[in-house]
Amino acid sequence: MTIRGKLVAAIVLTVIGPVVTIGVALAAFGTLGERSDDVERAGADQARALELKFAVTDMNGWQTAWGYDGGRSRPTFEASAERTKELMEAASAEFTAARERALLDELGRTYDAFMELDADAWEALQAGREAETRRILLGPEIRNFKAMASAADALADEQERRAVLAASEFDDARTTARRELVAVGIGAGVVIVLLLITAQDVVRLALERRPT
Repeated sequence: MTIRGKLVAAIVLTVIGPVVTIGVALAAFGTLGERSDDVERAGADQARALELKFAVTDMNGWQTAWGYDGGRSRPTFEASAERTKELMEAASAEFTAARERALLDELGRTYDAFMELDADAWEALQAGREAETRRILLGPEIRNFKAMASAADALADEQERRAVLAASEFDDARTTARRELVAVGIGAGVVIVLLLITAQDVVRLALERRPT
């Protein structure tokens, strides 16, 4: 290659090199940012699902309590049941995938059945029919609770799976970004070497043409 050709190549590389470097870096960091947002969102969804799972168990525990303490724990149960309902509504606003919607629908149906029987059990207790109250709480209500717990568990497992997947995708994006940046760094090193070689050739040519 002639000196002129080397100079042209050096100029082109000098212009294109930084543009390519910046472009690759921006793309890499943009992808990392997106994956980081996915991880954060998946973590929040997992926490929401776990909170709902705990609320279902908490609600059932307080129902059993009021059934055996003469109704003294009834206000606490009602607050727990209302909290569970609020969490289900919040989850419905956030979880839109088909699998999530199916689990929330199942949870909602069994919650309604649970609360309907709870009203019957409470009415029986107020009427002095404690045996009927306990029959409801230890029979059909246990089945309703298990159905609710099963749906809540499956929803929590689904969110855990999504969180693990998001974390894996972030790790993959970080590894890819590191490789791309290393490749760009090597390319920049090659450009510098070419520029140095070109500069040496220019200086040599200038010295050769200098009048003696």
